[in-house]
Amino acid sequence: MKGIRGSTEFEKQFIDVFEQLCRRHHSWKVWQDFVNMSACAIANAVDKRPEVWKLREDSYMETIKRYSKDELNLISDLLGITTLALEENPAQDFLGKFYMRLDFGSGWHVAELMAKLQLGDEAKGQIASKDYISVCDSCCGAGCMLMAFANVCKDDMDINYQRSVLFVGQDIDEVVAKMCYIQISLLGCPGYVVVGNSLSEPICGTTIEPSYKKPENIWFTPLYFTDVWTLRRIRSWSENSHEKESKLVQMLKAEEVRKPDMVLHKPPQMPVMKKSEGKKPFSWKEFFTVKGKGKR
Repeated sequence: MKGIRGSTEFEKQFIDVFEQLCRRHHSWKVWQDFVNMSACAIANAVDKRPEVWKLREDSYMETIKRYSKDELNLISDLLGITTLALEENPAQDFLGKFYMRLDFGSGWHVAELMAKLQLGDEAKGQIASKDYISVCDSCCGAGCMLMAFANVCKDDMDINYQRSVLFVGQDIDEVVAKMCYIQISLLGCPGYVVVGNSLSEPICGTTIEPSYKKPENIWFTPLYFTDVWTLRRIRSWSENSHEKESKLVQMLKAEEVRKPDMVLHKPPQMPVMKKSEGKKPFSWKEFFTVKGKGKR
C-alpha cells in the first residue's frame, strides 16, 4: 500500500500494520491471507457443519505456516482495527477503500443512494406481513451495497435490520466475497455470502435456507444463527413437511449451537480499545491466539 494515505486514525493504523507485513511478503498475498484467515476465524466460531468446518480450519492452519508469530499478531491487529473502524463509523466500506486502489467498485454515496431508492414505505408493510425482507447483491464485491442498505434501514427507515432483513451476497471473486462476509458479519447483518458465478452457478434452495453445489462456498454470518432466524428457518421447513422432521432432529442433536449477542442496531459485542491505551493497534487474541508458529 505504498503511497496510500489514510484520512482517519484507523486507516493510518491499518496501512502502517499492513506495510509491516509487506516487508517480507508480497502485498497481494498478504491481503489474500488476511481476508481468508479473518473469514475462517469468524465462520468457524459459529458454523459447525462438520465437513465445511474442517475445510476452513485446514485452510487457516495452512495459511499461518507462512508467517512468524509476530506477523500473525499483526494480521490479528488488522482485523481488530477493521472492527473498531466499523464500530466508530458503520457507514463506510472500510476494506473496500483499500481494495479499490487495485480494482473497481461502487463508491459509498452511490451505494447509499441505491439503497434509499430500493427502500420505501412498502418495506415496513412487507415486514409487518412477512416478518422480514431480504436484499441480494449478486455481484457484491466487498459488500458496499449491502452495508449501505443496512445503514439506510437503521438511520432513515428505523428498521432493525438484525431482526427484519436477510442479507445475501454472491461474487465470483473469492477474495472480495470474503471481504463482504467479514464486513457484514462485523456490522451484525444476518445472512450469507456465496463464492461463485451468479449467472452460471446461481444459489439454489430458498432465500432463508440456501443450497449450493459446494457447501463450503456458503459463508453464514454469526447473526444468521440467532434464535429469531433459526425459528424462521424451522417455520419455513413446514412448507416441505417431508424435510421438516429430519432437519429438526439434526438440529436438536447438534452438540453446540452458537448464539451471538443481538443488540439493536449494533454489531455483535466486540472487545474495544480504550482511548487511554494510545494509538497501538488493537489485537484480536480471541481469534488469532498464537502460542507458537503454526498453532493457534
